[in-house]
Amino acid sequence: MPTLPWVVPQPPPADSTVVVMASRFEVRSFRDVPRFLLSSLTAWKQVRSAPGAFGASLVARPGKRLFLTLSAWESREALYAFARTEPHRGIMTALAPTMRSSTFTFWEASASGLPISWDEAERRVEEQRRADAGGRDGSAAP
Repeated sequence: MPTLPWVVPQPPPADSTVVVMASRFEVRSFRDVPRFLLSSLTAWKQVRSAPGAFGASLVARPGKRLFLTLSAWESREALYAFARTEPHRGIMTALAPTMRSSTFTFWEASASGLPISWDEAERRVEEQRRADAGGRDGSAAP
């Protein structure tokens, strides 16, 4: 599946600052890919009408068992409210056992800078992944 392009559920106010979240999910086995993919599409549909959502995109790399999300929000509270709302909440719970790893990173950006590029999002996710790995064993990330 190719990248689902950036959608704008509601435009952000001009000259505002938005909260950006990028995430990386790797499932344990190829057997888990179809379930994760279908669940991702359900969450994708939900985000398109979520209060406080200013934009979202999704990349699926099924051959690598990898899924990436990128979204912009009015606030962390709006993002967390989305995550706690069904069907997203149930999806997270149901898919937790299939996850090999997951990484989340957050930052603020100017609304005029939307959409965020996938190059920028993947760079930030990889930095966070290295920081998370370094924190687990106490050594510095490479």
